[in-house]
Amino acid sequence: MGCIITFTMQNKLEILSQFQTLKQENKHAFSVLIDPDDTNKKHIQILAEKCELAQVEFVFMGGSIMLSQQVEEVIAAFKEVSNIPIVLFPGSPSQIANNADALLYLSVISGRNPELLIGQHVVSAPQVKSSNLEIIPTGYMIIDGGKATTVSYMSHSFPIPKDKKDLALCTAWAGEMQGKQVIYMDSGSGAEYPISKEMINKVSSNIAIPLIVGGGIKTPEKVKENCEAGAQIIVVGDAIEKDISLIKELKDACL
Repeated sequence: MGCIITFTMQNKLEILSQFQTLKQENKHAFSVLIDPDDTNKKHIQILAEKCELAQVEFVFMGGSIMLSQQVEEVIAAFKEVSNIPIVLFPGSPSQIANNADALLYLSVISGRNPELLIGQHVVSAPQVKSSNLEIIPTGYMIIDGGKATTVSYMSHSFPIPKDKKDLALCTAWAGEMQGKQVIYMDSGSGAEYPISKEMINKVSSNIAIPLIVGGGIKTPEKVKENCEAGAQIIVVGDAIEKDISLIKELKDACL
């Protein structure tokens, strides 16, 4: 017996077009990464207020586990305070919350795990297709950050060595030519060192699609350096979890 799949129309390209405009105009944006499994309503609303005051452009919502009921509650609490777009950054393609605005539909193109290249996407396709989310095909690249990370463990993937910028570029090219609309380079939460400006510049200056960079970014100086190297969107999570007052300072460095 076959299955009947229904789906709703989306406001396609709304958030992706913002990413693309950043690339075209050589501008930059700042995103706060929130792990919905590690917060509560009171904290999330304080965080939303600070994001509003700092004029943060995007909020990425995700974690390696991401309990669906919890993430929907966290998003609802955030949206009571702020209209900043919420983009799902899931640990697997099936982690859906319909009250978000968009989904980074991640393929781990730096790894060799077929489940995270296409396998889980096939299983999750009916659920994703029937959501009201804007779907953004994203080539996700794990870069060595000096320590084992949750994302490497969960994806069963070896990261790209931090000094192999040509390999990073070829991987990004492959993703771009396969039709990915965004490249996301990530050294993982709590990385000992962030992605080098040389690797960011090598990739960004040779692809036509937007580049997102995250992992190990702890200071305004590093945010500014990543912007100057060519990243369109800078994502910070761990440093803000440890010190929420950093949001405005980090955001201002992205201007």
